Amino acid sequence: MRLQALGSLGVLLLVCITWTLLQSKPNVVIFFTDDQGTLDAGCYGAPYLKTPHIDQLAETGVRFTQAYAHTVCCPSRAMLMTGRHPQRGGVNHWTQGNMNTPKGRNMALEELTMAEVLKSAGYRTALFGKWHLGAHREHGPKKQGFDEFFGIRDGFIDNFNHYFLHGTGFHDLYEGTLPVKAPGKYFPELMTERSLAFIEECKDEPFFLYFPLNIPHYPEQAPQKFAGPFKDMTDPERKSYATIMYATDYYIGRIVDRIEELGLREDTIIIFMSDNGHSEEINNRISVDNHLSGHPKGHFYGASGGGYTGKWTGQKGTFFEGGIRVPAILRYPSKIPQGETRNQIITAMDWLPTVMDLCGIKKQAGDPRLDGHSLLPVIKNPYQMSGYQKILNFQWHKSWAVRMDEWKLIGREGSEKFQLYRLTGPEPERKNYSSERKDIVEGMLALRKAWLDDLNKTK
Repeated sequence: MRLQALGSLGVLLLVCITWTLLQSKPNVVIFFTDDQGTLDAGCYGAPYLKTPHIDQLAETGVRFTQAYAHTVCCPSRAMLMTGRHPQRGGVNHWTQGNMNTPKGRNMALEELTMAEVLKSAGYRTALFGKWHLGAHREHGPKKQGFDEFFGIRDGFIDNFNHYFLHGTGFHDLYEGTLPVKAPGKYFPELMTERSLAFIEECKDEPFFLYFPLNIPHYPEQAPQKFAGPFKDMTDPERKSYATIMYATDYYIGRIVDRIEELGLREDTIIIFMSDNGHSEEINNRISVDNHLSGHPKGHFYGASGGGYTGKWTGQKGTFFEGGIRVPAILRYPSKIPQGETRNQIITAMDWLPTVMDLCGIKKQAGDPRLDGHSLLPVIKNPYQMSGYQKILNFQWHKSWAVRMDEWKLIGREGSEKFQLYRLTGPEPERKNYSSERKDIVEGMLALRKAWLDDLNKTK
């Protein structure tokens, strides 16, 4: 009897210890918006946008003013998921989009994702939204750490019929690798409902929710209920973009509200960021007859070009600040300051090491080397230099950019023509200094070579 009692006591003690450990781990929620530009939120000064929920995150967290993602979707998502330069995982061009085609470019399965790190630490993991790191059925979210995946495997869809619209089109809405047919249902609403159910299910255990919205990316299909605040706006480009941004903010707000209703506010890390600058792809139209989406030839599905960059120039697809600098916020009320701003350089690669620090997860022997840096030193000290020492390297296919202090050099493989810009002054990145500051060009080319050598030598 005594042995039985001791045994029962041991089991009870083990259960209590396990429960305590589970309860001590913060939840992690990441909002990754799509084509939300450099200053496209009220808290960043956008004069015609309404983003009350994003603004509230800034008021209750830390807002970053020099946050960098990448020039387009795929490399930014690789940076976020792995904490590494996207080239290390083979993401230097568009990844495979259609799951039902022969195997193409997909992020390497050897890459260790944030989902895999958190799952190994006892987290339930889910991605509801956009993947865009390779659609092949042997790859994808459920092959790289996510317990659940509902969403699009490629880059964008018509939000109501769920077809990719470039070329001849293809259906792209999946539960894992199983096609989902839900014509007429608004995709951001569907992914939000799945997310709310997941949070409810996991409220008593640590969870990781990756919520990569596919908006404000084109086609800018905001339901009519979001149009009211902008009914008197006369600029059609800004009106369209403001409406889809209002919708984007609304769905973020629904997730945040549920977290707070369940009493999880203090124990939940929330990260908000966009994947690149605003889109000016304003000429996209269906170019073929009998498009698989059912839309007629000539149907418009492009962007409005209504983003706001303030003094910065550029947009998605460029290495100007308007293409790669994005809004970013970190909120964790019980551990980091509220309502503060940090001006140091940060990148999408920093979220994985930061989450590991905040969750008390140590890097394991044999794990891939991280290129990102934990943001905790910068958060603790507003005067602390960031891990990048004002040097950044970017590449997408054959185009590349290097930042060094106040300078940015933009080039293309195989070309001896360069663009050298200053990031200071009231009109940055307007004048090309490459012909008169060859010394700066040479120094930055040396930085790029060192970066390439490191990529080639170190995996």
